[in-house]
Amino acid sequence: MSTVEEIKSAISALSKEDCVHLREWFSEKDWKQWEEEIEKDSSSGKLDFLMEEAVAEKDRGRLGNSSPTKRRTVSGPTR
Repeated sequence: MSTVEEIKSAISALSKEDCVHLREWFSEKDWKQWEEEIEKDSSSGKLDFLMEEAVAEKDRGRLGNSSPTKRRTVSGPTR
């Protein structure tokens, strides 16, 4: 297995096209991992508090109905 420094060096030697492919691959891999973590947390009940907070806010009249065309997108993992 290569060290991180060896991997960095190899990436630096890639063509621009190969860098694009690597970035796309890594981004997709990162998103899939993030989605799996969210699904696991949701299934285990770890995120139930979010639904409870949303229901409470709606009951207080502080949360309106969301229109499918006006929904915000959710960001994935950040550095």
